[in-house]
Amino acid sequence: MNSKALNGKTAVVTGGSSGIGAACAQALAAEGARVAVGYHTGRERAEALLAELPGQGHFAVRIALDEIHEHGRIAEQVGRELGRVDILVNSAGYTRRIPHDDLDRMDAAAFGEILNANAVGPFSIIRAFLPLLRQSGDGLVVNVSSVSAFTGSGSNVAYCAAKAALDTLTISMARAFGPEVRCLSVSPASVDTQFVAGRSREELQKKAAQTPLGRVVTPQDVAMAVLACATHLKTATGTRIVIDGGHTL
Repeated sequence: MNSKALNGKTAVVTGGSSGIGAACAQALAAEGARVAVGYHTGRERAEALLAELPGQGHFAVRIALDEIHEHGRIAEQVGRELGRVDILVNSAGYTRRIPHDDLDRMDAAAFGEILNANAVGPFSIIRAFLPLLRQSGDGLVVNVSSVSAFTGSGSNVAYCAAKAALDTLTISMARAFGPEVRCLSVSPASVDTQFVAGRSREELQKKAAQTPLGRVVTPQDVAMAVLACATHLKTATGTRIVIDGGHTL
């Protein structure tokens, strides 16, 4: 008897071609979900990932955070392909390193660009997929956030503000759209990916060594938290799941 927890469920993962998103796609597929792997420029990576996913019926779809006018059409396309959408994982994001006190580089245009990528884009995607998630009756949105949202420490001030906005959006939508749809944030500290250009493995290890658990957070750690939101944390909504090895203690 096949007893995988997500048999019959479908999932959409933005930013799914690499890093945290790819790990989420793998974890969800391993539990029986059909997965739409969203990518922006990483089409080849997404297609390579599809070949590795267990199960059948997975496919890749281009989802660009800043192409807001396309999100409704994409949701319709995914709905036709999958027949339903039960889980949306907003893993896609964007940042760059700018010292917090360097407001010459962090002008209003740069701030807006980072806010749009990490808050406006995910909101637009949630909005587009919400009718399908509500039809599921057991819909779930997991926003991949960051401890930067509540520590004010991260790659730049705009990224911190954007993740704080994403967390508050999660709370508001959880209140507005329950019980049909639950909304959660998963909030890691620095993760062992190439997300932040110029961040070395040595830097991650040095930071991790100063935490109670003493180890670097991996994409798989984040994916397991996302999976738990779908499979075990059935009464959790509007809250954040912090997976930082004790970084914020």
